[in-house]
Amino acid sequence: MAVAAKNIPAPDLVPVRRALLSVFDKTGLIDFAKALAAAGVELVSTGGTAKAIADAGMAVRDVSELTGFPEIMDGRVKTLHPSVHGALLGVRDDPEHSKAMRDHHIEPIDLVVSDLYPFEEVRRSGAG
Repeated sequence: MAVAAKNIPAPDLVPVRRALLSVFDKTGLIDFAKALAAAGVELVSTGGTAKAIADAGMAVRDVSELTGFPEIMDGRVKTLHPSVHGALLGVRDDPEHSKAMRDHHIEPIDLVVSDLYPFEEVRRSGAG
């Protein structure tokens, strides 16, 4: 397989069908999410990110629907779950991984959009 625009070999290129979005800084989020949605990508998200996407009029699935577990500890714990990790780490052409994903109803996640929480800024401000 090759990337058509540049004819760059990409044998492990995976079509993006499902994306997990979870960001602190929402700059550019809506435009990016719109582009993903326009390409037919299912959007899965967390807390404030999911709210921002939904408020922009896009369909978004809350990650708690995948995990069957709500966000806890002020949103600090939301994606730390086998349903999310299995969706990210499962090797699709490994029969054992594929079977485990089927057995546990884990659907693959092809793309992660994330940034880091500004711990140092929050610490300096005395918040959190």
